[in-house]
Amino acid sequence: MGLFSKKKPEPVNARVKVLGPGCKKCQAMEKTVTTALAELGSTEEVAHVTDFPDIVAYGVMSTPALVIDEEVVSVGKALSVADAKQILSDKLG
Repeated sequence: MGLFSKKKPEPVNARVKVLGPGCKKCQAMEKTVTTALAELGSTEEVAHVTDFPDIVAYGVMSTPALVIDEEVVSVGKALSVADAKQILSDKLG
């Protein structure tokens, strides 16, 4: 298997995922998304996907990235809480 081959990501039982290796921006994104979910009154959990082949399988080449229901909705920047709340409320209903 090549480094950039398209394979299905490993299943993670979470609707909301942050993709990133664990850098400061990725950690900030995870905290922001968790805060936004709490402010929305959601009980959704946030999974942090750090495995590089799994990140690339989503087509993401710049992190952090936010995935909701297996759809990449933000790439390459840490969102503000307000932006995260808007995206989450739109995508999660």
